[in-house]
Amino acid sequence: MESTPHLWWQRGVIYQIYPRSFQDSNGDGVGDLRGILQRLDYLAWLGVDAIWLSPIYPSPMADFGYDVADYCDIHPLFGNLEDFDRLVAEAHARGLKVILDYVPNHTSSQHPWFLESRSSRESPKRDWYIWRDPAPDGGPPNNWLAFFGGPAWTWDEATGQYYLHSFLPEQPDLNWRNPEVQRAMLDALRFWLDRGVDGFRVDVIWLMIKDDQFRDNPPNPDYRPDQPPIASLLPVYNADRPEVLDIIRMMRRTLDAYDERMMVGEIYLPIDRLMAYYGQNGDGCHLPFNFQLILLPWQAEKIKAAVDSYEQALPPGGWPNWVLGNHDQPRVATRAGQSQVGVAAMLLLTLRGTPTIYYGDEIGMHNVDIPPEQFQDCLL
Repeated sequence: MESTPHLWWQRGVIYQIYPRSFQDSNGDGVGDLRGILQRLDYLAWLGVDAIWLSPIYPSPMADFGYDVADYCDIHPLFGNLEDFDRLVAEAHARGLKVILDYVPNHTSSQHPWFLESRSSRESPKRDWYIWRDPAPDGGPPNNWLAFFGGPAWTWDEATGQYYLHSFLPEQPDLNWRNPEVQRAMLDALRFWLDRGVDGFRVDVIWLMIKDDQFRDNPPNPDYRPDQPPIASLLPVYNADRPEVLDIIRMMRRTLDAYDERMMVGEIYLPIDRLMAYYGQNGDGCHLPFNFQLILLPWQAEKIKAAVDSYEQALPPGGWPNWVLGNHDQPRVATRAGQSQVGVAAMLLLTLRGTPTIYYGDEIGMHNVDIPPEQFQDCLL
């Protein structure tokens, strides 16, 4: 267990920004890069050390930017590359690091790669995505389910095959077993590293490799009807596959070619499996995200037990981290109550390890009710 922090990502506080709702600089109702730039002095005053930006890439916004149509540009809603370069320069001038969201498991269905892939079975990019013939009954190739509901397979009438999507049909999964995909996606990392980006938060990193035999997932014997449908199966064959660690090592080698860059992995797994993502001898994620403070009931005994078990599970050299909130979960003021906001912040900032705070939690922001007519959620 490493006891003396010396790297910036060990010493610092990471502050997540959801750009579209953070700060609007031009009055169009959508937050943008220039808005973030306007708040850099506040962030420096607040004492954070790094800002993590949720996706800012060109996207049809089927999943609010987690459906990427171009990995090497900025969505016009948020600005342009010139705005981004200025943001990085001004952040660095204030001693702030910049972390980008990196979404490697899937692209948008409007990404040029997928448009070419689905154009023909003979397309050079056909194998950039995961295509399969139907089952003997004409249905999906196996029983895998999408996180957002329904089968993880969508039929393509033009080419007579199904394609895999772990989330929306508009988010087809990349085939990370293909060396061409590996090269293209690592080149995307280099594009941003060359622009001065200090690190990446890697979206759903534990899902990137699937079973090459496409076997059915077994039923979950502990499934309850009040759980989402995806919980009815154990994700044995489409998540947390051993080969994903090889991909993570490729990413690490790419980052390690630059000075003091880091990688955070989004991983929703039990603690024993989470620890594997530090890699062998520390060649995996610098920080596999630890979501226990978000997911546990806000009860002192449970939190203490979780802290103790997490610390005991850390591999040699593994640096701990704690997350109090993010864009996927209710805010801490909503989960624990307004009176607990200060307590939660004190806990986050005094636990050993790197803390990540979600924008607005420092002022006790609550979740607000969204009118049903504004929902963009396929499960509702």
